[in-house]
Amino acid sequence: MVAWADYKSEAKNRGALALEFFVAISTPAKTPQDIKASLPEHLAYQAQLERSQSLAFAGPMSDETGELMQGMGLIIYRAPSLEAARKLAENDPMHKSGARGFVLRRWMINEGSLTLSAGLSTGVTTLS
Repeated sequence: MVAWADYKSEAKNRGALALEFFVAISTPAKTPQDIKASLPEHLAYQAQLERSQSLAFAGPMSDETGELMQGMGLIIYRAPSLEAARKLAENDPMHKSGARGFVLRRWMINEGSLTLSAGLSTGVTTLS
C-alpha cells in the first residue's frame, strides 16, 4: 500500500484536484425506532455543521436494490484532519446514542463535475 500523503502529493503533481474530504458511512446499530428517536437531534446537528462549513453533503442511502430505505447514511465532512472528522462523527447524536455506528475514511476528489445554478431574480437554486 501507498501512504496517503504520498499518494495525495503524486495526485497533485500529475494535475489532479486532490481535494480531501472525510466520509462517514453510518449504519444502523439498533432498531428503526431508535434511529427515528435520534433523528430530530441528528438533523439539528447536521444543520449546525452545515452552518459552520464542516458538512459538505449528507443523506440516506438505499439498499442494494435501490427500492428500500434501511437507515444507512453517508456523511461527507470538511475537516483539517481525520481526527477532527472523527470528533464530528462521534458527536453526531445518532452515533452518540448508539442508534447507528460509523466507519470513517479519507476521500480524495480528483475528477468529476458539479453544476450550480442560481436564479438571481427568482432566488431559485439547483444543484446537479
